[in-house]
Amino acid sequence: MTVNPSGWRPEAPSNDTDAAPTTFTGNKALMLEEALLFEIGSIDRTGVDLPEPPRVASRLNGLERNRTIGLPGLSEPEAVRHYTRLSRQNYGIDLGFFPLGSCTMKHNPRLNEKMARLPGFADLHPLTPVDGTQGALALIHLVGEWLKTLTGMPGIAMSPKAGAHGELCGLLAIRAAHEAQGDARTTILVPESAHGTNPATAAFAGYAVESIPATAEGRVDLDALKAKLGTHVAGVMITNPNTCGLFERDMIAIADAIHAVGAYLYCDGANFNAIVGSVRPGDLGVDAMHINLHKTFSTPHGGGGPGSGPVVFSEALAPFAPLPFVEQHGDKYVLVEEETVAEEHHEKAFGRMVAFHGQMGMFVRAAAYMMSHGADGLRQVSEDAVLSANYILRSLDDVLEAPFGASGPCMHEALFSDDGMAEGFTTLDIAKGLIDEGFHPMTMYFPLVVHGAMLIEPTETESKAALDQFIGALRSVAERAKAGDPALKAAPIHAPRRRLDETAAARKPVLVYKDPPLASAAE
Repeated sequence: MTVNPSGWRPEAPSNDTDAAPTTFTGNKALMLEEALLFEIGSIDRTGVDLPEPPRVASRLNGLERNRTIGLPGLSEPEAVRHYTRLSRQNYGIDLGFFPLGSCTMKHNPRLNEKMARLPGFADLHPLTPVDGTQGALALIHLVGEWLKTLTGMPGIAMSPKAGAHGELCGLLAIRAAHEAQGDARTTILVPESAHGTNPATAAFAGYAVESIPATAEGRVDLDALKAKLGTHVAGVMITNPNTCGLFERDMIAIADAIHAVGAYLYCDGANFNAIVGSVRPGDLGVDAMHINLHKTFSTPHGGGGPGSGPVVFSEALAPFAPLPFVEQHGDKYVLVEEETVAEEHHEKAFGRMVAFHGQMGMFVRAAAYMMSHGADGLRQVSEDAVLSANYILRSLDDVLEAPFGASGPCMHEALFSDDGMAEGFTTLDIAKGLIDEGFHPMTMYFPLVVHGAMLIEPTETESKAALDQFIGALRSVAERAKAGDPALKAAPIHAPRRRLDETAAARKPVLVYKDPPLASAAE
């Protein structure tokens, strides 16, 4: 095999009889092969000329670097081409349908992106005096008021950075409320159908975690929950709609049972996109709930920066919400962040989650999203998301097993399993086949209550034509898996890289680049 001057090798040809011949470069027309930076550049050169720095006395006390850092130097064209070529191998929401379940991945309206880049928001320094940040504080307050109205809950903390951070905020408020009553509690209950971050956050907060089983129809087992409730339970963390894509119909009964033993109900609001404008969690007895602005209200998964996970609180927990927070005093907005100020009217705050409100871009995007849709538009968003999910569920339940299809309509997610596939064929094979069809795979093997789970969230931003194309592709791949098509085991075939040993890659990742051995004379 000829080795290119840069040291990397073209991808070996596949075993397919109709495969195109391997090119010298490894490129396949406009699908350009790209080597590592270490293989392109050289550590003994740089793309810029810098003068030798003056010698100064070291203050590192013997910790100076004793060898070169080993980073390759590239010219500007090389660097630009490298990252542009890599970007062409990425899948994104601007390329096509992104069917991840439990991870609302919808179109980012460009209006929101434009607003987030306005100089008064984009370049605002966190230490700017309050008098110079009135517009930003007004916007934070506006978003908070929208969220309180949409959830029917009187208190809010805008500082949590994302979902799990918001969960921690809610649990710390619950702990503070119990401690204020002199009531030390030890345990958080988490249903099997909750998001995986829920038990992790509870454990991180120092609580023991006990699991609540699901019923045969995929919802919380109310009797099992009641059996585990007691004065040792601080709270219950429930995802609603849950990770099976189902609404918890017993939510009010669950809340009543929890409150009867002096505990609090925490709701994971990551799936709020399914019920905005249709259900107010406060009316269901929820005491605390985080809301992923970066899922429900534009910019899914921090596509333009950090996430944001505000937490709304019931009247019982609102006094314990953390600092800082924004208050409106007449026509002026005040940032309450000093404990001395808080002692006058918010003395029960459990403390601070962060130093600053650092998610200004996310607040701006959420405000633009809310105001451009309006109250009726937000309700239509959730209704369309639910309609899309049910369209996928009923369009595929004849070829894919829908474990809870008999439980009635789903919410925002359609859940399938790999039951009924030919022997040896699994969810992983179906996901790899979808890559060849040009789609990012759905969420695999989650929720854990379903073997071989395939969780699909179409959101409200996909057209019927786009959904029909995805349904056709998934149906085709599923039929191949049911028929035991051996070619499916080799998928993906058309992707820049073929299937790898994902277990070995996760357990034994190669994190340090090492120069390959010199090619032998035989090569």
